Amino acid sequence: MLVLSRKVGECIVIGDSIVLRVVGVRGEQVRLGIDAPRSVAIHRKELLDQVVAENIEAAATARDNGNGKAADSLLPKPAKE
Repeated sequence: MLVLSRKVGECIVIGDSIVLRVVGVRGEQVRLGIDAPRSVAIHRKELLDQVVAENIEAAATARDNGNGKAADSLLPKPAKE
């Protein structure tokens, strides 16, 4: 993991088209502005983790009810390397 220090107003560029800007800092909370193409999905990790957990639970329930193929569509896709 790369760890960088930035001050309010400073940016980090990822690839050719994603810019993260530190918008503000209050105590332990950091506000980030993200400028990225609409084709790039941006999610808060804790919400994404919750959705994945709910999908796994739903897939298990569907399998228990005999809907195995439909359940597979609820599971996360393997990460591309």
